[in-house]
Amino acid sequence: MSTLTVGRAKKRGGLWVSQRRFILSVTIPMILYSGVGLFTIGWALVLAFFDYSPGRAGGPILGLGGSNPFVGLKHFANMIDGVSREATQFRISLRNTLIFALAVLPLNLAITLPLAALIESVDRRLKTAFRAIYFLPVITSSVGVAMMWGYLYDPQRGLFNAVIRLFGGTPVAWLSDPRAQFLGVSVAMWAVIGAYLWQDFGYNLVIFIAALQGIPQEFKDAALIDGANPRQVFRKITIPLLRPTLLFVCVMTMLSSFQVFDIIQVMTNGNPNNQTRVLVLDIYDNAFRYQRMGWAAAVSLVLVVIVMLVTIVQMRLLRTEWEY
Repeated sequence: MSTLTVGRAKKRGGLWVSQRRFILSVTIPMILYSGVGLFTIGWALVLAFFDYSPGRAGGPILGLGGSNPFVGLKHFANMIDGVSREATQFRISLRNTLIFALAVLPLNLAITLPLAALIESVDRRLKTAFRAIYFLPVITSSVGVAMMWGYLYDPQRGLFNAVIRLFGGTPVAWLSDPRAQFLGVSVAMWAVIGAYLWQDFGYNLVIFIAALQGIPQEFKDAALIDGANPRQVFRKITIPLLRPTLLFVCVMTMLSSFQVFDIIQVMTNGNPNNQTRVLVLDIYDNAFRYQRMGWAAAVSLVLVVIVMLVTIVQMRLLRTEWEY
């Protein structure tokens, strides 16, 4: 065997060893991560059918049984027509979560899509600056955002009430008045929605800008030549071509809306009178404050099912069979 052949064989052997090491370095952490995730999901699924609390000893297998008895579908039946405190709070939290998600999605789209079209039409250097400015709140700590907006909503020293006083109006207790409502929804919920939108809309804005840049200019030019005005081009050409992006944005926005927690916990902690209490806050309180892990697991399972159903509906309505 020649020296060249031996060298090539060694090179191929060394390359195979490097590839194998790379595969192992990627696969092993992925297996461990997936294993932990699957165990967590399975454990939550099991707990949903037990009246489990970590403060009780329970049976010999993972503390299940004994003083942590199997209750079957009792938790889910209690959610529907139960009169207990946790059942009542669950129904309130479910209603508030649906209100929050169904308000955030259209408001987010109403802000981001037109604004993305405007930013796309400006000079390239300004476009970069606008993207950076609007995206900054996305990478800001949610706790910091909640504290900042809490100061803005302060009934005595807040900016919003200062503006209201300037025009001779009556100050509003934005986060604490249980009687204040707008469109049938508490003002406290609208206040939290405003803070959440301010932090979140920059993410969708950047996605829409990238999607608009991917639309071939020839389509718009052809429509303009045929006599369409810019508004018609946007409605008849741009929006239909953005359907794949709209699907992604709608799904991700709804997912994050259903999981809202930190902004609400810091700003209101579910108050006033549970008017801003959402499902994830309800899960957190039951699991870690009241040690009702079984009930919290059942609520989390309901949340997963709701998110799955909403996602399936969105994909059915917005999916496309074509690409450009």
